[in-house]
Amino acid sequence: MILLQTNKISKSYAADLILSNISIEVQSQERVALVGRNGSGKSTLLKIIAGELSPDSGDIILGKDTAVGYLAQHTSLESDRSIYDEMLSVFQPLVKMEKDLRMMEEKMAQPELFSDEQSYQKLLKDYDSLQNIYKEKGGYSYQADIRSVLNGLNFGGFDENTPITNLSGGQKTRLALGKLLLIKPDLLILDEPTNHLDISTLTWLENYLQHYPGAILIVSHDRYFLDKVVTKVYELSQTKAQRYVGNYTQYLEKKAQEYESNLKAYERQQKEIAKLESFIQKNIARSSTTKRAQSRRKQLEKIDRIEKPADGEKSAKFSFEIKKQSGHDVLSVNQLTVGYNPSEPIMKNLGFSMTRGESVALVGENGVGKSTLLKAVSNGSTRLSGEVHTGSNVTIGYYDQEQAQLTSNKTVLDELWDDFPLTPEKDIRTVLGNFLFSGDDVLKIVSQLSGGEKARVALAKLMMQKDNLLILDEPTNHLDLDSKEVLESALIDYPGTILFVSHDRYFINRIATRVIELTKDGLTNYLGDYDYYVDKKAEQEEISSLENNLSKSPKAEADKTINEGKEQYEKEKERKRKERQLERSISKMEEEINQLEEMIAEEEQALLDPEIYNDIDKANETNQRISNYKEKLDHLVEEWEQLQIAYESAAE
Repeated sequence: MILLQTNKISKSYAADLILSNISIEVQSQERVALVGRNGSGKSTLLKIIAGELSPDSGDIILGKDTAVGYLAQHTSLESDRSIYDEMLSVFQPLVKMEKDLRMMEEKMAQPELFSDEQSYQKLLKDYDSLQNIYKEKGGYSYQADIRSVLNGLNFGGFDENTPITNLSGGQKTRLALGKLLLIKPDLLILDEPTNHLDISTLTWLENYLQHYPGAILIVSHDRYFLDKVVTKVYELSQTKAQRYVGNYTQYLEKKAQEYESNLKAYERQQKEIAKLESFIQKNIARSSTTKRAQSRRKQLEKIDRIEKPADGEKSAKFSFEIKKQSGHDVLSVNQLTVGYNPSEPIMKNLGFSMTRGESVALVGENGVGKSTLLKAVSNGSTRLSGEVHTGSNVTIGYYDQEQAQLTSNKTVLDELWDDFPLTPEKDIRTVLGNFLFSGDDVLKIVSQLSGGEKARVALAKLMMQKDNLLILDEPTNHLDLDSKEVLESALIDYPGTILFVSHDRYFINRIATRVIELTKDGLTNYLGDYDYYVDKKAEQEEISSLENNLSKSPKAEADKTINEGKEQYEKEKERKRKERQLERSISKMEEEINQLEEMIAEEEQALLDPEIYNDIDKANETNQRISNYKEKLDHLVEEWEQLQIAYESAAE
């Protein structure tokens, strides 16, 4: 059943066309993502669908009786109620039913008050009917649902009577999301719901949305989240919408395949057109061949010309370099106490070290003190006591998630040039161009920039400093998906050392060589990426659960069961590790096979060129290359088959 259709929606702001003829569709229980660059019109389209904006043209068509719930990007729940009472307000019809049932029960307990048996039987019948409705609408589970959502969104430690007016902006946004989830509209529209959520809350939200009974239309820059939740993607690009079936990773793969296919079709047609034009030019004037040339001209006129596929929109392009290599020991933190008030420190006695080339992710719940720790290490502003030592030749570049240093009334050009006055203006402009500030964009006032633009300015300054230790606090905040991927590539190639905080699990997986978890109890090291950290945490929780369950069993039996559990878990973890390794190897080999097949096809096509097949030497060279490629292809296919067998065996 179709819940939503947009029919040729268009929207402009002044002279700027934002959306043009946008048609999308959402069916029952679908999970649909809108993706695209910052400024591509994603939030605008959601507002139009939710009825908060009017389109310049086009129609919004909703299914009959479809209830729509909308969470805007900067929603803040304003209410005089307490946390629990606000959530309870969703279920007022059930609360009323509950009161009515209690009143009916009181009457039923006093049959002597009824004038006749018929009146009493009618009450019993009405009670039975109302109780069934109450049950069907979740009357026996709504309170558990409220607590489940509050716990999942990290309100479990709050007093239920806490006034909403006492909450921060981010907490009010989370509560607004919780209220919407409890309402359970047929179509749930979410604009950046993952902003400001810590990793544990993100994981809960993913699981909740995977089992959500309605349909979901969502905008998010969290790729890990999109991969887990969505089943269809609409890309908004250059005012148009393009549909792809699958999650975010599958969308990227299909988009790349589509571009390659369209480019090949365009190139084939261009060759055909060139041959026809050449034949016409050579033969149109000869009386013996003019009819053939005229026939080719008609053939040329009938060709439905393919436009050259656009290679996407312009992307930022940058890399991080260092002026000087640091020593092997980069950072040592000992007995560190951090906070803003000496009498109320946030964390005490923290200690860790880093060596050259490491990329360390600092993770933990919101409010535990991650940003405070980074500030203490980078500039000492939140260091109450303890030692922070940097190694030989270490210079620190710090990225502040709050972008506090970017509040000036300077232009973008002067913001960079004032920090690097010896750099020629043309070089500053080149750097800004690489960060998508071109032409008059460099004359924009910094304090008036969007979050994404400020992030690009801050990264440009960081790049020009060429420090060998980067300390990054939420560097992917405000960046669109494309800019995140460029930043990842730059950091992967960075020759220095990185300490960073991020809630972007995809980003952590690509960048981190080690994960440090910060909790109220201190720091814990995990020697791997985010997936390893999750696996290790699950292992620890399983072992802890086993130990708790067997604490009352005889010691020998408990030890045996725990050891067996550990052994089984390790075997399963090793099996999954091998399975993932084989998947990566198979994927890489399939790419090589595809490349070889394309190279063979190109060489075979080249043999049809008269310039080559009429030249024996060139033809022999081409045939030799084809032979070499085919021999290599045979070997790769054989290896691929062996890997497939190994993968199937590992998966059993």
